[in-house]
Amino acid sequence: MKEILDAILAPDSSASDFAALPLPESYRAVTVRKDEAGMFEGLDAREKDPRKSLHVDRVPLPELGPGEALVAVMASSVNYNSVWTSIFEPVSTFAFLERYGKLSPLTKRHDLPYHVIGSDLAGVVLRTGAGVNAWKPGDRVVAHCLSVELESADGHNDTMLDPEQRIWGFETNFGGLAEIALVKSNQLMPKPAHLTWEEAAAPGLVNSTAYRQLVSRNGAGMKQGDNVLIWGASGGLGSYATQFALAGGANPICVVSSPQKAEICRRMGAEAIIDRNAEGYRFWKDDQHQDPREWKRFGARIRELTGGEDVDIVFEHPGRETFGASVYVTRKGGTIVTCASTSGYNHEYDNRYLWMSLKKIVGSHFANYREAWEANRLIAKGKIHPTLSRTYTLEETGQAAYDVHRNLHQGKVGVLALAPEEGMGVTDPELRAKHESAINLFRGA
Repeated sequence: MKEILDAILAPDSSASDFAALPLPESYRAVTVRKDEAGMFEGLDAREKDPRKSLHVDRVPLPELGPGEALVAVMASSVNYNSVWTSIFEPVSTFAFLERYGKLSPLTKRHDLPYHVIGSDLAGVVLRTGAGVNAWKPGDRVVAHCLSVELESADGHNDTMLDPEQRIWGFETNFGGLAEIALVKSNQLMPKPAHLTWEEAAAPGLVNSTAYRQLVSRNGAGMKQGDNVLIWGASGGLGSYATQFALAGGANPICVVSSPQKAEICRRMGAEAIIDRNAEGYRFWKDDQHQDPREWKRFGARIRELTGGEDVDIVFEHPGRETFGASVYVTRKGGTIVTCASTSGYNHEYDNRYLWMSLKKIVGSHFANYREAWEANRLIAKGKIHPTLSRTYTLEETGQAAYDVHRNLHQGKVGVLALAPEEGMGVTDPELRAKHESAINLFRGA
């Protein structure tokens, strides 16, 4: 690995130099182990500790197949799917790997007694497989996490509709929280030149997800002037939704859980902010019954902030805890667009407020190829910025996942893989200088 890192750090390394590098037989990676999948049985989700289940192991280098690439990972990041994997919820990811392994002899490689996790990376291409023409060794890249087969016509208009659509590093093996990752070459995108490795690795999954969910016609199709309610507006996903709303001429109503998170939203440029803890919203009376009076109080507070208007779009991802309120406060004819369910998957809402007011619930999941590229292009142009607050080492990934699990973080948390320290990888300092304050907005938060 030292030769690979030396080549990446050298300013004059060529494609042929990278192609000539010997590949290691093994590499360090963050894993969960199949024989530990039952380790948290009987515990409440909050009691499950990623620090106990995530390991840094040395694993064999996977075989490179057609249309694939091996990438030296300089940095990665932690997403909620990393947390779900680490606590084996809602199911063990080994069920995904077993199912994928049955698809073909090539996918059989993924069905292993360990799972290398991680759905983001920034790094350098080491090798490409047969049929790859767009990328070569030495290219600086980031990777989006959409893995598809595209052997069915269902996915040809929207690749997210492919029957074999999976999230790399969550539903496939050989993910980005490692020194080397295996990806399909069509996952690769150019690394934004003005960002460091850790900054470039942070947006991938959440930025693309927020783009499809809020901006794309496959999601809410946000337009100028829309009032957009954003749950967790300073978090890993919500911080990008807040930026998209502001950049697109919409009015974000940012829901947060502390004064510190409220201040982050103000620094992003948002004006309408609700600290749900400070204002004491409790949408559930108990585990079985919601409290419609709290929905009404919440809706009244929103109208105070919007000059009497209800929200056109709700950017939903907490799920069970908030979904009833989200359906209620949306304006007549408005849209609740939902991805994930970090507080629970079984949503409950009063359907009268949906059908009689002609509202729409739109399901959204990651992004198709084009949406991922558009989202990355906005990062590369300095229109949308990474929301990296803190960086961990590979050995500290368990702690990073624990912090995300317990909502102790702001924005995104990064993980250094091969990068020996933070601050490396910038090749366009001029563009960076124009956006330095925005890039560092979440640092230390």
